[in-house]
Amino acid sequence: MNQRIDVTLLSLGEFVWVLLRVYDFKPLDLGKAVEALTSTVNVQVNRPAVKAGLAMLKAGGGFADGVIAFKGRWLGGDTFVSFDKKATALLKSQGLQTELLSSD
Repeated sequence: MNQRIDVTLLSLGEFVWVLLRVYDFKPLDLGKAVEALTSTVNVQVNRPAVKAGLAMLKAGGGFADGVIAFKGRWLGGDTFVSFDKKATALLKSQGLQTELLSSD
């Protein structure tokens, strides 16, 4: 019997972090691992958010930044606001409106 497995975005973000920081996964291998997990038929996950996270990862950014930008747009936001220069630049290059905050 196949049991459904629900994977929250927060749990998936931790999975990504551990693979990167503890197991030293390269972004390409990390993307394959996330795709393998989330494409399993009995895994329930917010697939559009995962797709956004993987797109950021493939662009050289952070998985979490892609998920955060997706969820912000889903909630009705039109601007990604962050202190993260790389994330805002990558999202801007993808056509999203961004605002880089200053830490000064």
